[in-house]
Amino acid sequence: MIKQDFETLLLAIDDDGICTLTINRPEKLNALNNLVLEELDEAFDAINEEYKIRAVVITGAGEKAFVAGADIKELSTLDPASGEKVSKKGQDIFQKIEDMTIPVIAAVNGYALGGGCELALGCHLRIASTNAAMGLPEVSLGLIPGYGGTQRLTQAVGKAKALECIMTGRQIKADEAFEIGLVNQVVDGNPVEEAKAMLQKILKQGPVAIKNAILAVNEAGTEDGFETEAKLFGELCGTADFKEGTTAFLEKRKPNFSGK
Repeated sequence: MIKQDFETLLLAIDDDGICTLTINRPEKLNALNNLVLEELDEAFDAINEEYKIRAVVITGAGEKAFVAGADIKELSTLDPASGEKVSKKGQDIFQKIEDMTIPVIAAVNGYALGGGCELALGCHLRIASTNAAMGLPEVSLGLIPGYGGTQRLTQAVGKAKALECIMTGRQIKADEAFEIGLVNQVVDGNPVEEAKAMLQKILKQGPVAIKNAILAVNEAGTEDGFETEAKLFGELCGTADFKEGTTAFLEKRKPNFSGK
């Protein structure tokens, strides 16, 4: 049973197994301090062990911000050794999110800057409200993104556009974020509801296939990417879901996947 007494997070699971995880520091525009990071780490460990959870939506409390950035007061105390340690800690937590084998969607409501943009980039998909603004403004503090932003933004939008965004530190409005591939969709309304609607479509598919799709895509661009794809494809050919999916297609009916 997942605990409900987080200090900085709200966690709710609906009847479809969709977990909504809300970063709840609206008075600080949901900024990522050390406690938020620790609780995100703990929450995703728990989610990973809860078989009833089939997907996750991450969002921020209030209407102004998804996550407006890191806690600057905490950042201001860093020296080279502690700075590298903090960066690796954030990278590890966001990598844990990317490595989840159930879909994780960022519902970006308002500002997603600095660490908030990096958190969104760590999710598998991103849906933004029309008032969303994303960016990595760390250069204005004499820093660079440290929670994986230099790597994931480059993967999402390409090297030249990533360097432009990082070196100028400018905010990227929702429409441009969609145009450059930073977000999957822009909605005029609540992105959480749109994220759940997208997940309803995803969750109708074979659960093991969804898991292997995430694993394979996460290897894209690596030396072992094609080999991983072939291995995971082959594994699926031995599953009950594969047999059910192909049989249902041939029988012209909807499949009834068991997740096995």
